[in-house]
Amino acid sequence: MNPIVHAELSWLGAQKLTERRDRILVTLGGVLPDLDGLALLGGEDLYGQWHHVLTHGLWSALAISTALALLAKRKLAVFGLAFAAFHLHLFCDLLGSGPGWPIYYLWPLNREQLLWSGQWDLASWQNSVIGLGATLAVLACALPLGRTAVELFSLKVDAKVVAALRGRFSRERP
Repeated sequence: MNPIVHAELSWLGAQKLTERRDRILVTLGGVLPDLDGLALLGGEDLYGQWHHVLTHGLWSALAISTALALLAKRKLAVFGLAFAAFHLHLFCDLLGSGPGWPIYYLWPLNREQLLWSGQWDLASWQNSVIGLGATLAVLACALPLGRTAVELFSLKVDAKVVAALRGRFSRERP
């Protein structure tokens, strides 16, 4: 699945948190499993060998969630939500990263593969529908919550996005 969709889904899962910083940390929990994708810098063979191996497992989930929680205001909540976002990432990858691409959940202690025979291609209609749904849900947050995932990058730009969406779709007209 696309890293942007991983980020959107993770951000959506963090909306009960009141602190922007904590929402950003949870979002990172759902994106950081793809750190092993940096193996692409060493070429396609290295990428094929190590992506879904190095940082797509339980030990990485625990390490990343713990590190993010240490930076958080609500440490336990961020740990739990980051751990859940990490696993949502793995679930989405099992569904739609392409046929025959396993996850090595217990690596390096165990090379047993997690694999689902019904995996769809990365560029599938299923991933497109999930991506569109996630983007619409993120934008819909502007009305009740006054924020979108744009807050991950800029509060100023997010405020403009929220104002535009509220101006267009809010039932309460100024």
